[in-house]
Amino acid sequence: MPPRRQANRNSESVDNYLKAILSLGGVEHRRVTSTALAGHLGVAPASVTNMLQKLASAPTPMVEYERHRGVQLSADGKRRALEIVRHHRLIETFLYEVLDYPIEEVHEEAERLEHFISERFEERIAAKLGHPRIDPHGHSIPTMEGEMTEPNSVPLTEVLQGGTFVIDSVSDRDAHTLRELKASGIRPGAQLRVRKNTPAEGYSVSIGRSSRAVGLSREAAGDIRLVPSTK
Repeated sequence: MPPRRQANRNSESVDNYLKAILSLGGVEHRRVTSTALAGHLGVAPASVTNMLQKLASAPTPMVEYERHRGVQLSADGKRRALEIVRHHRLIETFLYEVLDYPIEEVHEEAERLEHFISERFEERIAAKLGHPRIDPHGHSIPTMEGEMTEPNSVPLTEVLQGGTFVIDSVSDRDAHTLRELKASGIRPGAQLRVRKNTPAEGYSVSIGRSSRAVGLSREAAGDIRLVPSTK
């Protein structure tokens, strides 16, 4: 296994770009446009172009970039991105399970810490937690070797008809939405019944054995990923 690079504050911006490319590229590792990256990171398109050119021309290129064709991670870039994702999700799990942080607060805290922990600290966290495979939001935690299970779940917004499902994961992108979902009992592992699911009529679900309808915005519904229930 190639040696892993220890991050410092100068690499934080680079790490964020690599994570964004990994996320936006999806399981197919599609090429990502500069426009999509700019929107995801909240920066100017010109800044994105400048950073991608630097990453592509570095002594150890972290991306493969062609103007007007978008960007993909190189092997080294993907390795680093998965390392940071592992840091992030282990920290989230530690904060949630050991330090009793509310689930809606762990993401922001992990964003600050993920770039700077040592390999030894990472290993100690993993051992303390029993080498978890998923984080509190239901997302897969990459292994030390840089392998990560790809999700086979679908967003609630893509479920075409009613039925009973199990919540596989919830997005960690917005603390306010997470707080509302938690208050409604929407969490990974919970059973969810789809009552109404159309952009025109809105999204309505029931949780567990409850008959109470929970209304969801399209944005919130898109944050919930489901797998079929086996019960």
